[in-house]
Amino acid sequence: MGKIKIKRKSTALDMTAMCDVAFLLLTFFMLTTQFRPPEPLTVDIPSSIVSIPIPNKDMAVISIGKDGRVFLDVDQQQVRVQALNMMAEKYNIKFTDAEKVVFSNIGPFGAPMNNMKTLLSADPTSRDEIAGKMPGIGLDTTENFSKCELFDWVYRLRSVKQSSDTKLRFAIKGDMKTQYPAVKTVIAILQKQNVNQFSLITNLEANPLAKK
Repeated sequence: MGKIKIKRKSTALDMTAMCDVAFLLLTFFMLTTQFRPPEPLTVDIPSSIVSIPIPNKDMAVISIGKDGRVFLDVDQQQVRVQALNMMAEKYNIKFTDAEKVVFSNIGPFGAPMNNMKTLLSADPTSRDEIAGKMPGIGLDTTENFSKCELFDWVYRLRSVKQSSDTKLRFAIKGDMKTQYPAVKTVIAILQKQNVNQFSLITNLEANPLAKK
């Protein structure tokens, strides 16, 4: 007696639910993603063979352009605003709540305190251009740091009470064409406040002595 052949039916998978989930996830990421603002100071960092990763949070990055201008960036918005409040008290400047909100979102800044309100009150369409033309945060090359705004910023950033037990860490990102005296002054400012551990941001390159 011959075997009874069972007729095979093609399987159909309803992808409607899967498409709905995919579009929901896409919409969620589009609405919640915060894009990093453009950096006003272009820094062409040198290469090195050091592969130690830089932490991506609780960081303050001091950027030094090839023209010697110094910009500062802090990833925590609350820390930025509290430090701004302390700087405003020292330099006798009053910032509005709207200006503080702008400051918490502008990314790297290189405005001296006497130009800060000009930057924060600027029209959003021209703010990036204005930020890129700022002269940078003031340095004091005499190393007594009595009139050094970068020293004041570092001091007040370290004075802000963190929401976690992690202390704010510092990193230096210098252009490969930056003159050494500018880098030396920034390092001296950190060491003057007992910040002896900091990172140097570089591009990773292959180690020529590594075994193949």
